[in-house]
Amino acid sequence: MSKVTVVGAGKYGSTTVQRIAEWDIVDEVVMTDIVEGLPQGLALDMNQSRPLLGYRTKVVGTNDYADTAGSDVVVITAGLPRKPGMSRMDLLGVNAKIVKAVTQEIIRYSPDAVIIVVTNPLDQMTTLAAEVSGLPRNRVLGQAGMLDSARFAHFIADAADVDILDVQAVTLGSHGETMVPVPSLCKVGDVPLAEALDPEKIEEIVDRTRNGGAEIVAYLKTGSAYYTPSAAAALMVKAIVEDSGQEMPVCAWMEGQYGIDGVYLGVLAKLGKNGVGEVSEVELTATERSALEDAAVAVAEKVADLEQIAY
Repeated sequence: MSKVTVVGAGKYGSTTVQRIAEWDIVDEVVMTDIVEGLPQGLALDMNQSRPLLGYRTKVVGTNDYADTAGSDVVVITAGLPRKPGMSRMDLLGVNAKIVKAVTQEIIRYSPDAVIIVVTNPLDQMTTLAAEVSGLPRNRVLGQAGMLDSARFAHFIADAADVDILDVQAVTLGSHGETMVPVPSLCKVGDVPLAEALDPEKIEEIVDRTRNGGAEIVAYLKTGSAYYTPSAAAALMVKAIVEDSGQEMPVCAWMEGQYGIDGVYLGVLAKLGKNGVGEVSEVELTATERSALEDAAVAVAEKVADLEQIAY
């Protein structure tokens, strides 16, 4: 039986569960949370929608990690969300404690799972989950590039006034201030982005993409984005469950690609049943490559900060 667990029944987690279930790609999706009754109620509601939408995947809501046993993929959404004015780094201490505890429970019951981390600060939390789990680094990855690339594509489509499905957009690097949107890999239809928009507009879009999450947080006041993040996480789960080898921008462990080693970083990678199957080394401009190298240094420094706190 194929089984996916999503840790956290907030809006991000529950929407991820809903998307995976409705695609009917696994037998069971488990949603676990520390709030009693929350995952159970949401699961019951989702299960009752099955005859209307025509899917069979069963959703199990639970407060007990024992119900997650034998999961093929586990998505960690648990953690404190950002509030207005809060940086991802502000979340470091409290979310480190949460991710550590969650990862220990995951490995206790699903020692062969692939773990997808979405909790912020993303790069550090992915590193922490890998260290705590003891899994091979290819089996622990983070969701960031899929989300950031989708935001980039949306802003490009709006600026160019074109069909969103005609836009190809890619972001690499860190999830946050050292994000590296990659205009040279972006296209509007068959036209390179540099020919579709002027340099000033592209730079404006790049800046807005880097601050995409904060912009939504500022509007919502008491929450953060979850529709696009959940779609991004669910698509990663789909690629892993189906062993598709699909290439996606994800936070993956670097082993010499682009001359970068020993750090989790946003890159293009092929996903399959073992998590990251291969990191794709694509051609970048000198500026983009330099920005990627800077992002790797920044992530390494932040991971060093993580080692200084108690969790």
